[in-house]
Amino acid sequence: MNNRQDVENVIIIGSGPAGHTAAIYTARAELNPLMFEGFMAWGVAAGGQLTTTTEVENFPGFPEPIQGPELMMRMRQQSQRYGTRIETKTVNKVDFSNFPYKVRAEGESEPRQAKAVIIATWATAKRLWIPGEKEFWQRWISACAVCDWGLPMFRNQPLVVVGWGDTAAEEASYLSKFGSKVYMLVRRDQMRASKAMQKRVMNNPKIEILRNTEAKEAIWDDTWLKGVKIVNNKTGEERVLEARGLFYAIGHKPNTDFLEWQVLLDESWYIITKPWTPFVYRWPALWNTEAKDDAILKWVFAAGDVQDKKYRQAITAAWSGAMAGIDAEHYLAGLED
Repeated sequence: MNNRQDVENVIIIGSGPAGHTAAIYTARAELNPLMFEGFMAWGVAAGGQLTTTTEVENFPGFPEPIQGPELMMRMRQQSQRYGTRIETKTVNKVDFSNFPYKVRAEGESEPRQAKAVIIATWATAKRLWIPGEKEFWQRWISACAVCDWGLPMFRNQPLVVVGWGDTAAEEASYLSKFGSKVYMLVRRDQMRASKAMQKRVMNNPKIEILRNTEAKEAIWDDTWLKGVKIVNNKTGEERVLEARGLFYAIGHKPNTDFLEWQVLLDESWYIITKPWTPFVYRWPALWNTEAKDDAILKWVFAAGDVQDKKYRQAITAAWSGAMAGIDAEHYLAGLED
């Protein structure tokens, strides 16, 4: 390990598909990257959201489903094989005001220094924390219908989606292709989804929209989800919907608190990157993402769900991680020793 006073070529913060892909690219470029993979950062094990997922069916190269934790372990092993140094620590502070940049991990008195920093701290799905949820999270309860919709246990079964925006409408539409019936729980009189998405779900005979309705409890029968207790928040009426799957579409929170407004964030706290690149803007900068290049915070990159509020898939995270790794290599190649 380098002396603590040495300046690292690349520090990668985060260890999901984006972080490990960036690590693989920078390690193969002989940049000797250092990764802080996190220790139960934001309530999730090192490896990110995939460590809380069961079967992954949509990651290329695996014709048979692979367990999320196993997929992340393979990525970790590949990163280490090419020379990535991994420390199981959570970064809680950065300083991008001066070069070289400083990155401090929990429990350390002195920060590490780096020529380039790749932020890949993913986004954490928002949850309801209703009774029964914790015990069966990512078994019969999920925050990614796009990931899990085709699993055999959900086919031809009644399913419940909690949410009221475009994502909820989209996920209900996905689930209706396999489920026998899909209930959408909308906590208000009106949905926030676009008119087009509202029309799509309202015209789908397999989707029933329950307005002014909230999930109150997940009901279990042995090891299976049996139903979801719901309540009408206007009348107080409670009942149990038969259901084999419960899906949350109430948003994600990007893990950007530790950045302390040193990079440009949008209204939902996602990092804003220059379109089709991993380059981040310094704070303050124009909210317009067509800001001039002199607003770019050089040699700081963002990859994965921390900057992607739309797709949030393992493959798109890996894609952005590859971009960050390649661009970090190109930028460092132009630096003087």
